[in-house]
Amino acid sequence: MDAKHISQLLARAKVLVVDDEPYMRKVVRALLTSTGVRSVFEADGVTTALDAVRENIPDAVVLDWEMPGLDGADFMRMVRSPGTFPYPDVPVIMLTGHSERRRVIEAIRLGVNEFLLKPVSSKTLRERLIAVLAYPRPIVWQGDYYGPVPRKLATAIHTDDDAARSSLVMLN
Repeated sequence: MDAKHISQLLARAKVLVVDDEPYMRKVVRALLTSTGVRSVFEADGVTTALDAVRENIPDAVVLDWEMPGLDGADFMRMVRSPGTFPYPDVPVIMLTGHSERRRVIEAIRLGVNEFLLKPVSSKTLRERLIAVLAYPRPIVWQGDYYGPVPRKLATAIHTDDDAARSSLVMLN
């Protein structure tokens, strides 16, 4: 996709920013605006975010992981429920200050499209936004997983409780 089409795509995009911190919402809004996004909505928590997705049908969601009460993981579990949520395919970019491997793996298992660490730059946010808008990965439903096709699949992991049972660990 050429630069002109990407600029048009970003200008038409509706993006929902979900973060409990007003300052972070303001920062992410400014970063999105600087990348060419004109329509930005905000939610200060999971409940208001779910309502905002239903109301505004965003093209992408930028979601904070850590929030009081229901958090980003809870949001993902609710959204990626095709039987109960009306827009389970909405692309989600998880934005967090936590870089632990287990968090990244959990985000992928929850169906997050992209993962970004704070502090985030407008360049990196723009790249992830273009990835979900211009080059979306197909959504699959495989067992308990509903989300974008993983970029890579790692070997099976066995749990201590049931060594015979294994699950795929999806890694980007």
